[in-house]
Amino acid sequence: IDTAGYEDVTDDSLEARMREQTEAGIEDADVILFMMDAREGVTSLDEIFAERLRRQDKPVILLANKSESRESGGGVGEAYSLGFGEPVAISAEHGEGMADLYAALVTASADIFIEEIDEPDKPIRIAIIGRPNAGKSTLINRLIGEDRLLTGPEAGITRDSISVDWEYEGQNIRLVDTAGMRRKARVQEKLEKLSVADTIRAITFAEVVVVVMDKDNAFDVQDLQLADLVEREGRALVYVASKWDLEENPQARMAELKRMADDKLPQLKGSPFVALSAHSGRGVERLMPAVLKAHELWSVKVKTKDLNDWLSMATQRHPPPAVDGKRIKTKYMAQTKARPPTFVLFASRGGNLPDHYLRYLTNSIRESFDLPGVPIRLTVKGGSENPYAAGGAKSGPERYKGDAKTAPRKVRKKEEQESHLPGKALEQKKTRVAKPRVISGVKASSSKKAGSSVAIQKGARGGARQVSRSGRIRTGQKHAPKK
Repeated sequence: IDTAGYEDVTDDSLEARMREQTEAGIEDADVILFMMDAREGVTSLDEIFAERLRRQDKPVILLANKSESRESGGGVGEAYSLGFGEPVAISAEHGEGMADLYAALVTASADIFIEEIDEPDKPIRIAIIGRPNAGKSTLINRLIGEDRLLTGPEAGITRDSISVDWEYEGQNIRLVDTAGMRRKARVQEKLEKLSVADTIRAITFAEVVVVVMDKDNAFDVQDLQLADLVEREGRALVYVASKWDLEENPQARMAELKRMADDKLPQLKGSPFVALSAHSGRGVERLMPAVLKAHELWSVKVKTKDLNDWLSMATQRHPPPAVDGKRIKTKYMAQTKARPPTFVLFASRGGNLPDHYLRYLTNSIRESFDLPGVPIRLTVKGGSENPYAAGGAKSGPERYKGDAKTAPRKVRKKEEQESHLPGKALEQKKTRVAKPRVISGVKASSSKKAGSSVAIQKGARGGARQVSRSGRIRTGQKHAPKK
């Protein structure tokens, strides 16, 4: 939501009405991007707006715009005073810092649970993709029962993505026919480049993607790239082997195709596979049940209790590997959104979890909760093992902040005294050595003549001792009361 500039006015002027629109945008937003001018630095209006945003229980990302020149360095440093952490230096005009902004958005939105609203009248968007002349348009015509799309033996008839609304057993369906995608090296014409971009856009906005392949040369390089693109976009996937009426040994060929799919695309292991012939109609009736089943699994929501029971079992069966001799401790896991299923794992030093262990957890989720072929997103949020250290607050409702004064006194005192710098730590260690105390006003001496004094030390009975003016040694131990 783009908002107008924030003005500190309350009258009936245009600026006041724009401020009301900005306030409404803040209320509706899940993440707030607070943009300031790095060249001008922090202004009074920035401070007023920052005070307003602190009252919102929403993540705020501070953007220091116009940071492409050296003049903006001071403004970026001043941005820390607004209290929103490290600012993200960007240049909206030149496109600089967009990768950092994207990373900040991913981190800020990890804990936001986006509730999917079920709309019974909303159509399920299904994109039909594949190489040229794979039979995509013919398949859609067979599904809807009429020649809605132009077909023919020539490759590349379809140039644009065409949407067809259809109803299947009471469920509204929107089928999207796309242009065939060839290898990038073969795409030379400008029109074909636009068609490929249109196909990629159709994949992005689809919910289920059907990859149509020729049974004789299925899973070549282009088919694998298309399926990998579907997985990276987080869409549900269904394989279709077309021209199946010409197959002489269907059972053996189907087993071979499924094995190839699992070997070449292990991240989509278990995706449904449908063999059909769009020309004769053989096997077409099995496509829509497979599509609806994939859509159901893609929209699944797992209870937090079941997730943490599974996490305990998975980590006991295969504990996280040690990093620098220290074991990584997993705390708990929660699902933050569906479509595709997205999970967040909280662990101590979670950023050190290796990729192979994350793949193990992802595959275990897919196997334990019966989600074959569903793209799963798993992010890890880590922190210090000390719950009172900076960045190591206890999971869930944070009891203590690392820099807060609500932490126990013993923890705060130790944290203030000990330093991680080698020289400073050695100096602090020396200062902790007990030094003998000397009675003020009396000079220290090694002799025991009258009127002198020695440093206080521990006596045989644990009391302090000193030489009195008469030359006797007083231990400081009190006599027991007389009976």
